[in-house]
Amino acid sequence: MATVTRARVKGTIGVEPGRRLSFASFGPPDTRTFVWLHGTPGAATQVPEDVRRRAEQDGFRVIGVDRPGVGGSTPHLYADMAAFTADLERLLDTLEIPEASLIGLSGGGPYVLAGAARLADRVRSVGVLGGVAPVVGPDAVPGGIVALTRFAGPVMRVARIPLGRVLAGTVWSLTPLAEQAIGLYARVSPEADRALLNTPEFKAVFLGDLTRRAARQFSAPVSDLVLFGRHWGFALDDVRAPVHWWHGTDDNIVPFAHGEMMVERLPDATFHPIVGGGHLAGFGVGTDVIDALTAS
Repeated sequence: MATVTRARVKGTIGVEPGRRLSFASFGPPDTRTFVWLHGTPGAATQVPEDVRRRAEQDGFRVIGVDRPGVGGSTPHLYADMAAFTADLERLLDTLEIPEASLIGLSGGGPYVLAGAARLADRVRSVGVLGGVAPVVGPDAVPGGIVALTRFAGPVMRVARIPLGRVLAGTVWSLTPLAEQAIGLYARVSPEADRALLNTPEFKAVFLGDLTRRAARQFSAPVSDLVLFGRHWGFALDDVRAPVHWWHGTDDNIVPFAHGEMMVERLPDATFHPIVGGGHLAGFGVGTDVIDALTAS
């Protein structure tokens, strides 16, 4: 059985009347802070185990955030990605964090870019791991599975709450078969992802994320898909913080070329190809991300 470093603090904050946001914090408080935004699907505890351990050993803080509709966060559909930053600012204010670096995995990528665009005075640096690219507007990147959200978004917007309940019930009912499900997914994944999926530490974090937090409610990934198909509410040129972008060359979900194009369009961005890596490659470079953002 893999040993998983537990969060020092788990809690919720009020972000507006009738709505709350939940989080999990790893490492000591009152230190350099990194806010980790999970993928689609995911939850606040999707922080890789090596990053959790490093936070404790080296004395920095990593805060995972449940997006609305997962874990303890109240379901809510933002008008666009940029609207999320009001909640992020409230979180930073409540936890008395003057500035932070932001890290976004896959579907969390657009959210951290929004944070950098709208909270420029509080975001020191940004890390994106296999992040989703825009599919509409002047910054749109062609191709890829995510482009389908332009057409499915209107239907998912109407059905997101009932669909989220159905997904939550499905996840809960399949919990006893979760390891077998990961095995099936591994069979159709790139070799590097397959190796990661068979790592005990990864399984422990990933399964715990889904079965203990995401299974309570599951409208967050549906809301993500709706927002992927909309204009993000900001331009890539608005992101002035240094961005470090990691992308697997064999990513079968978000094309490697999308990462290349995003880095070309961002004002201050560095590209880190993960040779042979698939869509889950970001889970394997967490400590490299911390090092790069600390140096920025």
